[in-house]
Amino acid sequence: MRTFLRPAAGLFCVIALATAGCSSATDDSSDSNSGSGSTSRPQSSASPSGGSSGASSGTAYAPYVSATTASDNDSAGSPSTYNLAFVIADGSSCTPTWNGTTAIGDSAVKSRISALTESGSTVRVSFGGASGKELASTCDSASELAAAYGKALDAAGATEADFDVEGEQLTDSDSVALRSEAIALLQKERDDLTVTFTLPVMPSGLDDDGVALLESANDKGVQVSTVNVMTMNYGSAYDEDMGDYAEASAQAAHDQLEKTFGLSDEGAWRGLALTSMLGVNDVDNETFSLSDAEQVRSFAEEKGVAWVSMWSTFRDQACEGDDASSDDAATNCSGVEQGAGDFAAAFSG
Repeated sequence: MRTFLRPAAGLFCVIALATAGCSSATDDSSDSNSGSGSTSRPQSSASPSGGSSGASSGTAYAPYVSATTASDNDSAGSPSTYNLAFVIADGSSCTPTWNGTTAIGDSAVKSRISALTESGSTVRVSFGGASGKELASTCDSASELAAAYGKALDAAGATEADFDVEGEQLTDSDSVALRSEAIALLQKERDDLTVTFTLPVMPSGLDDDGVALLESANDKGVQVSTVNVMTMNYGSAYDEDMGDYAEASAQAAHDQLEKTFGLSDEGAWRGLALTSMLGVNDVDNETFSLSDAEQVRSFAEEKGVAWVSMWSTFRDQACEGDDASSDDAATNCSGVEQGAGDFAAAFSG
């Protein structure tokens, strides 16, 4: 029987594609992971709560931050976890780098991570993203890929990994399979490693490629803490309220997890995370407002979602000068009227 979502503290639910069962937290019986022999169940302290805190702490706040450049807004909202963006390949090699430009062991990045964690927050290394080449497309074997992932995690001192898979990477079945195998190998070596998949979503839910990626991970025995859906960039056909669309997307993804993997209603919500692109999005008609952020936070708390996030801390401020007319979501401002850190305050509750 293969596990899919690591349950919240206090519950041990064993989920396979066709069957499900639950036992108490004191039950030490083990599962076997397909293709990798028998492994022990992850400990309940590794719960899908956005950081080191347990499920009783409620919905956590875990924003995306630049791994290389500090923002004055990084600590706004007192995040429990920072998602460090992004580790990708150095060109066509199997060498992990920050954003394809900075060495994984760069001393300035190490200092930055120390500053982010000095108050007790943790860091989650985010692999992939929308630009550059994800390591799964440049490494030749699962063992080589696992080693590259491990090198990045060690450099950051992290036991949490986020795999942001989108665009061509999501439709490349070979790299999807290789990534799943590599993560499973890495988890065999590191039994404290928690894994998140960050995937695009529509108000109708994950697309077929997103579901196929999760099924691949499940087939290889990967234990996944959370599925983080990107509630953004729906397309020109979606021109109404972004907060409502975020709720619809979350509900649809929840139902997919519940149905496909045999999760309970509560378990599917605890296995879900939500990431919104604050302010002006990549799509011209999409603007995610502060009231949308408040709506998403309230919804997430009501449903028991593991954590909420945003892209990103360096955009959590009003634009000045030429940036004020920009609709490029990669700029260093939101494109809406706000005070610095206002979105962080809304998302952290």
